[in-house]
Amino acid sequence: MKIVVHAVGRMKAGPEKLLADRYFERFAKSGQSVGLEFSGIVEIAEGRAQTANERRREEGQKLQAQLQPGAALMLLDERGKNFSSEDFAGRIGLLRDSGRKALVIAIGGADGHDQSLRDQADLMVSFGALTWPHQLVRVMLGEQLYRTATILSGHPYHRS
Repeated sequence: MKIVVHAVGRMKAGPEKLLADRYFERFAKSGQSVGLEFSGIVEIAEGRAQTANERRREEGQKLQAQLQPGAALMLLDERGKNFSSEDFAGRIGLLRDSGRKALVIAIGGADGHDQSLRDQADLMVSFGALTWPHQLVRVMLGEQLYRTATILSGHPYHRS
C-alpha cells in the first residue's frame, strides 16, 4: 500500500525538518518489507482566504483534487481518536490487508480540516489534546510510521 503525507504549509530547513526527514527515510526503508511504500510528502500553501471556513474549504479542495479513487484517507485532527502505537499500526495494517492500494495521511492547516474531509475520512487520529506546531506533527507522524513498520514486522524497536 502506498502511503503519502499531504501537508498544509511548507517545512523550512532546520532541526525539525532534519528529524522528520530521518524518520520518513527510516520508514521508507523499513516499510517495504511489510507492504508499505512511502510515496513522499505533498506540501500545499496555506489558504489565503479571509475567514477560517474559507481557508479550510480552499485547503480541502486542494487535497480532494489529489485523492485517487479508492485511496483511504486518514486525517490528523484534534477531534480524532487517540490510539496506542500498536493500535495505530494495526489500523494501517488492516487498511493494507483489506486491499487498499493507497493511504493519504493529511496534516491540516492552522484552522484544521474542512467538514467535507472529516465526513469522508476513513480514520481521524489525534496526537493528544495539546496543540502541536505542524513541524512537530510531521516529526511525530514520521516516527509513528517508522514505528508502525517495526511493529508490523516484529522488530524490537517498539517495546510495549
